[in-house]
Amino acid sequence: MSALLVPPSRVCHAGNRGFALRTITAETYRAFLASPDGAALGAGFLQCPSWADVKEGWRARLLGWGPDPQAGALTGVALVLLRQLPGTRKYFAYLPEGPVADWRDPDVDAWLTPLLEHLRRAGAFAVRIGPSPAYRRWNAALLKPLTGPGRRLGDVLASEVDPLGTAVAERLRARGWRRCGDDKDGDAQPRHVFHVPLAGRSTQDLWAGLNQEWRRNVRRAQKEGVEVVVGSAAELPEFYRLLGITERRDGFRLGRSLAYYERQYAALNAEEPGRMKLYLARHRGEILAAHTMITVGRRAWYQTGASADHRREVRPSNALQWRMLLDAHALGADVYDMRGVPSTLDPGERAYGLLRWKLGTGGHVVETLGEWERPLGGSANHTLHRAFQAYLNRR
Repeated sequence: MSALLVPPSRVCHAGNRGFALRTITAETYRAFLASPDGAALGAGFLQCPSWADVKEGWRARLLGWGPDPQAGALTGVALVLLRQLPGTRKYFAYLPEGPVADWRDPDVDAWLTPLLEHLRRAGAFAVRIGPSPAYRRWNAALLKPLTGPGRRLGDVLASEVDPLGTAVAERLRARGWRRCGDDKDGDAQPRHVFHVPLAGRSTQDLWAGLNQEWRRNVRRAQKEGVEVVVGSAAELPEFYRLLGITERRDGFRLGRSLAYYERQYAALNAEEPGRMKLYLARHRGEILAAHTMITVGRRAWYQTGASADHRREVRPSNALQWRMLLDAHALGADVYDMRGVPSTLDPGERAYGLLRWKLGTGGHVVETLGEWERPLGGSANHTLHRAFQAYLNRR
């Protein structure tokens, strides 16, 4: 991790709340995430210090705020990735699914203003954040009968609107933040994700939550002798080969190299053994599917899935997901996050198949607050922000 350091004298004091914001070590950061107060904030894997080692081309900064950050007395933390604007000495600051903060605090200025000031002094011309509160939720049972040509999630009345998410969005808008992509999927991270709740449920409850097609497919995989095992870094090349097949079949392109996944696997597991696992589905000695799972605290994520084109009738992917759900439950996770889903409810669109597959687990679609961006003070920074947006649009 390439960390940018601020001299010890340059400490940002957060208003008159009696705490400071400054750079902290990875050890202090991780200790906070593992503490009861830190765990309650539900940090995702993109805000773990190890993620800085995954992202090439970015410089990293670990920040913390609280009564005494260096001593570990913290109330929030942030992994900031800094990307230099070509031809300048200025940076775009990105906090993927962060900062890790108490968004229930109505006085967000107490920590957000010092954070922005710290980044401005570090040379940032603009900042993008990903607040953690949810905005809307749709239960699977609600969505299944409401599909149709041209329909999208936004056309369906949500099962739940999160009042905290609504309040945070209003506070950010009032402070000059703009939601990236407006009401479209314009974020670097998925705006719509799929959650399967695990807290308070037995394995029998999880099985009952699967729809009939999913239960039939899991049984079919078991009958056909599909074996699910946890692999190692040695199988990452095979996972990557299957991912290429999946991208061509399903019409998407992640654009990541094998080295990216090898780096991710090494970095996350160096931070905590078993943080990232590679699950393999074998049939007649051949790997037919491979999925990755990441766990942090009481959350688990299905990150990336890949499968072969042949022998799909033995349902290796259903077998993998059922095993991963059971493992996440056994680890004590409160939620199994299946990551991104498209916003389309049109069965005629290719992307709908992914949503349909995940709906079968009986969870719910969550619209996050998405990513928010704003230039930092000064006309020069506003100009650089516009130039950077144009640069990204040309890529």
